[in-house]
Amino acid sequence: MSAKRNDTPHDKLPIRMLHDRVLVRQENGEGERRSGGGILIPATAAVGRRLAWAEVVAVGQNVRTVEPGDRVLYDPEDRAEVEVRGVGYVLMRERDLHAVAADRFEGSEDSTGLYL
Repeated sequence: MSAKRNDTPHDKLPIRMLHDRVLVRQENGEGERRSGGGILIPATAAVGRRLAWAEVVAVGQNVRTVEPGDRVLYDPEDRAEVEVRGVGYVLMRERDLHAVAADRFEGSEDSTGLYL
């Protein structure tokens, strides 16, 4: 089974994930962000433990719940960073993911598009 199941912008990565590993790319940096009401929150603002969203780039052969292109929710404090061709990625185990959001969930009955 191939490490990449769908065509993604990262198809040319010279890497193959093993076992239950998932390689993701963070959606936004650690910089400023906006609240739901449009308020600008500076990067230096202290917040509690905050989970982050990322896009799945590659998965190992034993990963069953996510595919490349899915968005996943994870804890940024429990991560291992790696750089491939000058781009930073996060490497983690499938069990460290908290949620999956994917377009393929939209067509199923009683689905919110978010798998927790």
